[in-house]
Amino acid sequence: MVKRVLILITGDAVAACLALILAHYVLYGFLPAGEELREIHLVRVIIFIFTSLFSSFLVEIYYLNRFLGGKESAVRIGTSVIFSFFVLSVIYHFRPLHMYGGWMLVLALVLFGSLQLAWHYLCYLSSRFSAFARRVLVLGTGPLARQIGGLITAGNQNYVLSGYVDCTSETFDQTSAEIPALAVQLYERVKNSRAHKIVISLSERRGIFPLQEVLTCKFSGIEVVDAPSFYEQMTGKLLLENITPSWFIFSQGFRVTILLRIMKRVVDIVCAALILLAFLPFLPFIVLLIKLDSPGPVLFRQQRVGAREKPFTIYKFRTMKADAEKGTGAVWASKDDPRVTKTGEFLRKSRIDEIPQLFNVLGGSMSLVGPRPERPEFVEKLKEIIPYYSSRHFVKPGVTGWAQVSYPYGASVDDAIEKLRYDLYYIKNLTLIFDLMIILETIKVVLFRRGGR
Repeated sequence: MVKRVLILITGDAVAACLALILAHYVLYGFLPAGEELREIHLVRVIIFIFTSLFSSFLVEIYYLNRFLGGKESAVRIGTSVIFSFFVLSVIYHFRPLHMYGGWMLVLALVLFGSLQLAWHYLCYLSSRFSAFARRVLVLGTGPLARQIGGLITAGNQNYVLSGYVDCTSETFDQTSAEIPALAVQLYERVKNSRAHKIVISLSERRGIFPLQEVLTCKFSGIEVVDAPSFYEQMTGKLLLENITPSWFIFSQGFRVTILLRIMKRVVDIVCAALILLAFLPFLPFIVLLIKLDSPGPVLFRQQRVGAREKPFTIYKFRTMKADAEKGTGAVWASKDDPRVTKTGEFLRKSRIDEIPQLFNVLGGSMSLVGPRPERPEFVEKLKEIIPYYSSRHFVKPGVTGWAQVSYPYGASVDDAIEKLRYDLYYIKNLTLIFDLMIILETIKVVLFRRGGR
């Protein structure tokens, strides 16, 4: 998933450079010399590329789980080009030394939009057409196989379903014509369908798993993966219902090294300090709004569960009436919660209420990115109901996280299960690049006021 986005961004960066070169050639009749690409001109190029890519990100050109279609890409890219023009115009107004001429800027943006659209549409075609797609054969015919087949046929990635192979008495909802006869051996079926990948999707493997046939396919260059790994690749979350402890032990990932922890900590301290400094001028206004809206303290303090299940005190701007849980005890916030004040509703939607958590980040009890810290009362309840729930506490909780940007606010056990899928995926694939992508996704969430409650 992350690799797909990086491919798109790399292609767009190249397109931005080509757009500037082509615009220069069209307007002036010659290509820029090497010395022109240095010093001030290099700064211009960097500003142009960064603004173009950031505008593309804001209009959601880069989807993590799928390529956009041609029409949808065209609309979003057009919006991005217009937004980039206004942003660059503002930058050039304050920094005229780094300014491109008016027609140069317009032509470069139009060329960039055209090249970007062509690049994204090419990637889209590669994911949609069977000639470019990888063919997948599903081993199994039960509910798990049906779920995997549904993911493939949804068409969100460059896979096509070659069919199902039955090696058990599992029932299946599809017509018998879609399932090959048992007489057809797995390897022959793979050759006949020219499948690139086999997904093992058996609800029960003991006594029925065709070991020799699968080994033959594996040694013949066919990729073999189990259903949980394929589900993870397709959705960006884990298939908890079909994961065993051995899968966690032997699967790739879940390697949060000491070096990664140190680098993540350095990034946390620097970014938290910079954000707090930038927010400092607005602090008096927030304090005044909270005080005028309802009586009570400005800051809200609450016990949460941190790394290794150690409790800590989290800080937020107060968004509810004082003593909101006096008569109910610990309960999840609900939609249109009557306990939330008018100022609190704005603070929650804009996520400004979470700014004080940056002090938790500086203190080391939280990170910028990680699983959402939950209350001890809920943690004890969820540990009894949800398998592997404690696994989310092997890393520090975060101000934002993969579950927070991928799933709406959770207020039930079912929501907690769904968010755990994303949290464990994040821990399994934790890198600084993944953290950066989550932070950028969070910026979009804040700007468009999504998910707050």
